[in-house]
Amino acid sequence: MIRKILSLSLLTLISTSAFAGGYRVAMQGNKQLAMGHTGVAVISSGAESLFFNPAASVYLEDKFNFSGGVSVLVADTKFQNKTYGWENETRNPGTPFYAYGTYKATDWMTVGLAIYSPYGSKVEWDKDWQGSHLVNNIDLKAIYFQPTVAIKVSKHFSFGGGPIFVNGGVTFNKNLSRSMTDEQGNRTNVTVEAKNVTAWGWTAGYMVNVDDHLRLGLNYRSKIVMDEKSGKSKFYDVPGYGQGLFKNGKIKAEMPLPAELAVGASYTWNKWLFAFDYNRTFWNAYKALEIEFVDNPTIGTSVNPRNYKDSSTYRLGLQYTMNDQLTLRAGWYYDESPVQEGYFAPETPRNDSRAYTGGFSYKFKNGIAIDMSLTYLHFSDTNSSYDYFMEDGQNVSFGGTYKSSVISGGLGVSYSF
Repeated sequence: MIRKILSLSLLTLISTSAFAGGYRVAMQGNKQLAMGHTGVAVISSGAESLFFNPAASVYLEDKFNFSGGVSVLVADTKFQNKTYGWENETRNPGTPFYAYGTYKATDWMTVGLAIYSPYGSKVEWDKDWQGSHLVNNIDLKAIYFQPTVAIKVSKHFSFGGGPIFVNGGVTFNKNLSRSMTDEQGNRTNVTVEAKNVTAWGWTAGYMVNVDDHLRLGLNYRSKIVMDEKSGKSKFYDVPGYGQGLFKNGKIKAEMPLPAELAVGASYTWNKWLFAFDYNRTFWNAYKALEIEFVDNPTIGTSVNPRNYKDSSTYRLGLQYTMNDQLTLRAGWYYDESPVQEGYFAPETPRNDSRAYTGGFSYKFKNGIAIDMSLTYLHFSDTNSSYDYFMEDGQNVSFGGTYKSSVISGGLGVSYSF
């Protein structure tokens, strides 16, 4: 039983470092977020191109380009199981941020640095709720550092990329079982904490300028392996008969983050810009997670099945340059869930989703621009369950109907000279 508990804890640590605590809300730039988070074949995003396709940065006209911003999101999830009369809901905030800068070293080379927190967020259900044996709460923080170099081969072709360094941490709490308590009736629970978990990966991008109107882009992010060697587990309200088994101690785990491929196209016509991106995330890297309980030899190493499938995201973006000061944007995207039947857990309550985005930029005479975005993300209602929680020697299923949505507003500042 305890093997399953901590397996889920570490799975949450690793998978949410890349995908928003289960809500795949992409917020790596307010200009591009307003356009459905398209950007693989767009250069008008300025320094934001470092995230979407570093190869685009070499075509920026100004020698220096900077962009920074933050989004405030509110994620709502409601759970209901009519058979047992269960109801619960959770509302959780998040504040992902980004900061980008580029420098045109020569006419044919641009260097840059991207710093962003892709999905730092939290999920907090009521304490001891019906699914507390799977999760009570989680608080995740992760920061990405990405230096890049872009080379212009000609006015028609460029490439760029660089390493990615990730530093993150998580605190996660859940009850040990559906019924275990101490002698005073308090539910037995465990908190898993990991700090300064680090990993390395890389990104590479290519851009083709077919003519003055049509651009094509490709960007790839490698699989990243998160290697946790000093995570800690701490047990609370353990009954007397469990003192020898549930001991505070160290845990180790290794987990791959999936690679991602993005391709896209953009077309400019007069004051209009149209963009389309396709993202493929190779989630099938998540077959299972193995965890070694270093200070609990009676528990040993556990294996938690996940069996995720590869998933796709389809994005559309539109931009209209009204004048030298004001630019308007709108977008939409459809994001497929990688979770297969029987593996839906409430620490990552996400399903297929549709996002509707909009925003604008206003540029002042001093060259500083304000970038704003609004996003509404609706997840398809799903009646799903997680069927692999082990208790009393058998798998126990927990599920019901989940309804989720995310609303966010973003504010950014851009400056070029």
